[in-house]
Amino acid sequence: MPNTRRRLLAASATLPLVALRTRPVAAADFNLKLATNLPATHPMNLRIGQAMERIKTDTGGRVEMQLFPNSQLGSDTDMLSQVRSGALEFFTLSGLILATLVPLAALNGVGFAFKDYDQVWAAMDGPVGALIRAEIEKRGLIAFENIFDNGYRQVTTSTKPVRAPEDLRGMKLRVPVSPLWTSMFRAFDSAPASINFNEVYSALQTKIVDGQENPLAVIDTAKLYEVQKFCSVTNHMWDGFWLLANRRAFERLPRDVQAVISREMSRAAKEERADIAALNSALTGKLGGSGLTFNDVDPAPFREALRKAGFYAEWRGKFGDQAWSVLEGAVGSLS
Repeated sequence: MPNTRRRLLAASATLPLVALRTRPVAAADFNLKLATNLPATHPMNLRIGQAMERIKTDTGGRVEMQLFPNSQLGSDTDMLSQVRSGALEFFTLSGLILATLVPLAALNGVGFAFKDYDQVWAAMDGPVGALIRAEIEKRGLIAFENIFDNGYRQVTTSTKPVRAPEDLRGMKLRVPVSPLWTSMFRAFDSAPASINFNEVYSALQTKIVDGQENPLAVIDTAKLYEVQKFCSVTNHMWDGFWLLANRRAFERLPRDVQAVISREMSRAAKEERADIAALNSALTGKLGGSGLTFNDVDPAPFREALRKAGFYAEWRGKFGDQAWSVLEGAVGSLS
């Protein structure tokens, strides 16, 4: 055998198999973007990432989804605009912030409404969630059936702990861009400032505000404990993240692809709920070790302060008697 032929055969035997393909790997039929405002390490993003891998596998590679965490594509307001226009296919957003577009989406955030998680999931996987999703769909968006857990919200401050409603008086407190939050903290005579989440750390660091309120998982993953001293376990609101889709973009997908995405994102939401429950049980100790001083809060005086300030009556008027009746059917009488 000539030396040249021997060298060619020897070289071909050592080539990786991928080099011997006669056809290129097929590109995905559908390339979809999903954005969130939370750090990449938050359980929601981790579970969504896993769901994306399952979606790719279960659709035979027809669907490729890309995750953009940590407000990479802009503020909440920017990304909501993008998903409405179709520039972004999917976006996770707190219903309380979505309320700037869909007022009823804030219904689950009524202050001190849910007493525990049993009430939360019965309501949000049931009549309260169904009512909110129907309103969201009227705005050209689809809200997936199972909401992700963002957790009960707690107040952190750099000045003093919050033990009673009076402690909130005059406090400069960051709140999301949402009328319900602003209304509730004004009812406590606070000075709420609406600031997008991607600006919260710097606002606390530069003392533009004294404090903020968020679930423990967000306080941890966003490292807000670095610029705060106290954490008061108020459980003043329960908050969740709706997975929203541009309706036109989603309905253009084949029915079988829609079914896979819906199934796997529902699974991701339920797994993330369990993650948050486990995380919350460990975070008090972890955050305490990072410098936060914790105190528990009796919710009864806060609920009574909201009643006296007319907060519940005001929001019953804004949401309407029918929606309020659905909420009270799940949590009991508020007003």
